[in-house]
Amino acid sequence: MNTPDRFLRFAAECEAMAKFSRSPENRAVWSGLADRWIRCAKLLDHQDSEYHSRRRRSLKRQPKAEYSSAH
Repeated sequence: MNTPDRFLRFAAECEAMAKFSRSPENRAVWSGLADRWIRCAKLLDHQDSEYHSRRRRSLKRQPKAEYSSAH
């Protein structure tokens, strides 16, 4: 399981805790935690895709190594 998926699982657990909390204050705290986990998952997912996109572009730009048949 990759990290964004783990974060989303944590968010789901927080949402479940919010659902079963009796006090409005606790529900608000758990919901806030869930929102933060979701934001972290989205941020990390965005950073990963941006990293891979930049890496693919840089690999395309690198000149291919030329091998000489002369020794």
